[in-house]
Amino acid sequence: MRLIDAHCHLERADFAEVKAVLERARAAGIVHAVVVGQFQGPGDWGNALEVAAAHPEFLSPTMGIHPHDAAQATEEDFATLEHTCARPELRAVGEAGLDYYYDRSPREVQAQVFRRQCALARTLSKPLVVHVRDAHEDCELILREEGIRRGVIHCFTGDTAAARRYLDLGFHISLSGVVTYKKTEALQDAVRFTPLDRLMVETDSPFLAPVPHRGRKNEPAHVVETARKVAELKGVTLEELAAITTATAASVFRLPVA
Repeated sequence: MRLIDAHCHLERADFAEVKAVLERARAAGIVHAVVVGQFQGPGDWGNALEVAAAHPEFLSPTMGIHPHDAAQATEEDFATLEHTCARPELRAVGEAGLDYYYDRSPREVQAQVFRRQCALARTLSKPLVVHVRDAHEDCELILREEGIRRGVIHCFTGDTAAARRYLDLGFHISLSGVVTYKKTEALQDAVRFTPLDRLMVETDSPFLAPVPHRGRKNEPAHVVETARKVAELKGVTLEELAAITTATAASVFRLPVA
């Protein structure tokens, strides 16, 4: 079995021993992971890219401005984002998007920053990694107006209607440990609805650990439990689910996976 964790955060502040985390991932059958470089404040992009550069055979980076932090981004930060995302090892732009649940940045600012990252993904011909919470209609509208047809709705937690919106645009759906939780029937119905070859699995480490690890720090090795649940919902074996989601993630992100 070979799995790809399609979205994780491996900042050193959360994982002091990244090497050990990756060893556990390999032992669990993970062959690659997409690590998200995240804007953390003016001039501060954390060190996810440094972590990825230290393990290029296993980690491929993205970079983006999360809607929570959109109001803090300066023009210098946008220039850094544009320059960095143009580098060949950067596999995607994002995560970027809209979050109306927390509203940590004004919605109009979230939309503006999201549109700028859409434009960057379009210019670079790279996929867009989208974060969306309680904002599916506005998210779809922006993606449609910006002409974005290639990307991933990461940590998808919507229902079948929301899934249909993104699938119709050409996006893929990435599922986190949330799909293993109780009272997520609408999400599970959306998984059943979504074609198998349009799905990916992720951890969103260190957040959202799947059952039976819920409540603990998440890490890439745990993506196996999410894959197990998705396989159950799709009525396929874990091995088949792993093969298809791995091929999909490798294709979308153009990952160096043999």
